[in-house]
Amino acid sequence: MMEEVARVVANSNSGWVVVEVEMKSACNHCESGDTCGTSAVSKAFSSKVQRFSIQSDSQFVKGERLKLGLPESVILKAAALVYILPLIGLFIGAFCGNQIAGLADIHSDLLSILGALSGALAFWAMGKRAAKRLEEQAQPVIIKSLGKPIEIVN
Repeated sequence: MMEEVARVVANSNSGWVVVEVEMKSACNHCESGDTCGTSAVSKAFSSKVQRFSIQSDSQFVKGERLKLGLPESVILKAAALVYILPLIGLFIGAFCGNQIAGLADIHSDLLSILGALSGALAFWAMGKRAAKRLEEQAQPVIIKSLGKPIEIVN
């Protein structure tokens, strides 16, 4: 299970809690941060925050930290859909383009390339839609409450 720390933004009495998760970048965690081009680009864009609702029987206060969990199988299935389906579409499109070129007596290489590109693009779009539906259906679970963060008063 993949775990992430979230902050409670709102809590309703209807059994739903709104949480906010700060999306972290992998940059700035190695020694070559000053000379790395990717690190410079990462610093230019602020960290993104994702906000969503989770069903919960417990009551949480605003600002409380929660540890959330999402099954790894959901992420692996979504990644497989987005990366493997276009590859399959590439081969199917190339094969179809080659077959059409053989029937129409046209130069097969050009039609194979066009078929491969269109097949990969079509299967990528299908995979992206399917992965989005899969991720929307997967609901993170609250593993435990980490409490409210300590506030330092000067």
